[in-house]
Amino acid sequence: MPIIIVLALVVLGAAAWAAWSLQRRRRREVLFGQSLPAEHAAILERNLPVYRAMPPERRRDLGGLVNVFLEDKRFVGCAGLAVTGEMRVTVAGNACLLLLGGRRRRFTGFKTILMYPDSFVTDQTSYDGLVEIRERSVRSGESWERGPVVLAWADIEEDLVHAGDGRNVVLHEFAHKLDEENADLDGLPVLPDRSQYAEWRRVLGREYETLQRHADTGEPSVLDPYGAESPAEFFAVATEAFFEMPGTLRDRLPELYNQLRRYYNLDPVAWWENGVTRAGT
Repeated sequence: MPIIIVLALVVLGAAAWAAWSLQRRRRREVLFGQSLPAEHAAILERNLPVYRAMPPERRRDLGGLVNVFLEDKRFVGCAGLAVTGEMRVTVAGNACLLLLGGRRRRFTGFKTILMYPDSFVTDQTSYDGLVEIRERSVRSGESWERGPVVLAWADIEEDLVHAGDGRNVVLHEFAHKLDEENADLDGLPVLPDRSQYAEWRRVLGREYETLQRHADTGEPSVLDPYGAESPAEFFAVATEAFFEMPGTLRDRLPELYNQLRRYYNLDPVAWWENGVTRAGT
């Protein structure tokens, strides 16, 4: 094929991709600006306690993010689960809390959310030198690096019943997706201000080590001990506490709260203090 024809095809392909990309961006802008359907808003009222405490402009923005999320992501039921509208909106509402500070309007790098009816079993492989160790693990959620999110609906329902206890599988797994923005899944997402990195490492590194000591000794902590597994899990667990029990996190670990407040560009304590009630107290 003559080189000029190849170049022409490349140019046409690039132009078509650019046009499609622009159309998608415009579609997302339209969805973000639209009001959340009444039936979806009712689901958030039931299943997202902090939604009721938010000021109207935050509820409006969260609704727009949910609109974009529901069009952008594909839900797949596994092990016989029929995914309902309530499930989709509940997952979307919790996940989009992480985007509400305006850093961006969607989660990139993956398309699919796999939903199981209950906790699921996964095979894990680790190594001790040259010895391969295979174990089976029961999970309520997973975030596959550069791949889908996996969630168990029964565990999400349990989180709804015990809202405010610092545990939320949707927040946890989608925090991992934010962590993936950097090359490594290491508990260090892309921060909005380059000057924050040194303080982030100091504060989160210190609190991670403290949580490891508490996990070893059985001493209670405001954070889920699972966060002691790795820096990535610590960031996810800290994110759960930040949104689920912000008052407690601010009072007991104020520097950690402030780092997350700067990162997410949100202050959920203020929502509760100005709303009907206050979380985590």
